[in-house]
Amino acid sequence: MTDLVRVRFAPSPTGALHVGGARTAIYNWAFARRTGGVFVLRIDDTDPGRSMQANTAQILRSLAWLGLDWDEGPEVGGPFGPYFQTERTAHYTAALELMKANGSAYPCFCSTAELGAKRSALRAGKTTADGVAAGYDRTCRGLDPAIVAARLAAGEPHVWRLAVPEHRGDIVVTDAVRGETVFPAGAMDDYVLVRGDGTPTYNFATVVDDADMEITHVIRGDDHLSNTPRQILVYEALGRPVPVFAHLSMIWGADGKKLSKRHGATSVEAFRDEGYLAEALLNYLALLGWSLDGETTIIPAEVLKTSFSLERISKNPAIFDFDKLEWLNSVYIRDMEAEALAALMFPLLEAAGLAPSGDLEARPTWYRLLASLAGERLRRLTEVVPMVRYLFDDEVTIEPVAAEKTLGVEGAALTLAAAAQALATLKEWTPEVIEATLRSLPEVLRTKPKQVFQVVRVAVSGSMVSLPLFESIALLGREQTLSRLAAAETIAQTTAGPAGPDAA
Repeated sequence: MTDLVRVRFAPSPTGALHVGGARTAIYNWAFARRTGGVFVLRIDDTDPGRSMQANTAQILRSLAWLGLDWDEGPEVGGPFGPYFQTERTAHYTAALELMKANGSAYPCFCSTAELGAKRSALRAGKTTADGVAAGYDRTCRGLDPAIVAARLAAGEPHVWRLAVPEHRGDIVVTDAVRGETVFPAGAMDDYVLVRGDGTPTYNFATVVDDADMEITHVIRGDDHLSNTPRQILVYEALGRPVPVFAHLSMIWGADGKKLSKRHGATSVEAFRDEGYLAEALLNYLALLGWSLDGETTIIPAEVLKTSFSLERISKNPAIFDFDKLEWLNSVYIRDMEAEALAALMFPLLEAAGLAPSGDLEARPTWYRLLASLAGERLRRLTEVVPMVRYLFDDEVTIEPVAAEKTLGVEGAALTLAAAAQALATLKEWTPEVIEATLRSLPEVLRTKPKQVFQVVRVAVSGSMVSLPLFESIALLGREQTLSRLAAAETIAQTTAGPAGPDAA
């Protein structure tokens, strides 16, 4: 086996890329990058009924969105291709011929009905005459070679099975994460390598591919642990070196059950669509079962690529905490450059019908200010549309509760009129000048600053909670601001009536 670390991620394109699979890909990628090795992407599409091209495209898209790049695989090629199992039939045929020649594979002619009867006997706890647990009792393994040749020549339906060595000792899996696990060889059945239609089974195809691609480390979920002894037997039958295995514990939901759709989003693209940043999701998934030092939470991709190690992977299942992911996402949003955040926000604003096409290029400074304000408050990108809608709508709808608490009190109309008069005379329309102007009003009106600012906030945003007031007014513009103050003044007059400064 080569001294160069070679790892692979080999998803089956039977659905969307689950975050559990994405974590496996991240660990393989990070390990390859840290060791200066090779990260291979292979598509295990041997399930013809469920493997779909659209799913393959989605997997590639999801991995690329997360920021993962592969050295060999679809779209980039490589010296050990093809990288789709459906295109590697010749490799499986060659491997099977080798196993036929050395006696480690044999044809089985048992019918489906016969195998069903054997499985029923197994469930009943019966054993064969030689004391082996009933299941597949290796009926065809001892057939006379001449009879076997004749039946094959006649085209009799058959599968090819692994001939588990009769005197093989225990199979010891030395796992880089879990330590040693021992599997009695006597409990291994002669499982099917190649089906009757000529297609390889998973445990055969994956070994042939990993061996041919010179994979040195197999990092995968521990749901594959039970496959490992079966696969080791195939490596031995082929005379190929066994890679280092590292099995990752499952990801659970908060209820202690395997993460599934009942817990919320589970696919990479679902999290993307819910407003999570790729960098944040990558960071969070990396922490589900691995840690840098037990304390550090913010781990950018560049740090992960230089620090990841198998030794720090936990044996315990990881709990997916949606609240923690949301918090981590907010940290990454807050730390983004305003220009970059504006570029991510704009498509959402455009899709919501708020921003016209080309507006980002036409008003880059305006959008940078908007992004700097929103970025301090966003937990997910999808929150941006309701948060900033008031800055785009021609008219603002004032929330009833906000109107009652602010515009429905005495002095509100006078406050709005004074604010409009002061702002109308400004020569510079900047947050700093707007703030200085409005902060002079409480003394003039003989009222508290909070009362003035809250009334103005509701008038311009429609709510008692919004982005910072002075910056909002600057973004809204002079004409819109004065129009909204006038409209709110009318509401205040009809609700509480005008009042003099002493009324405040």
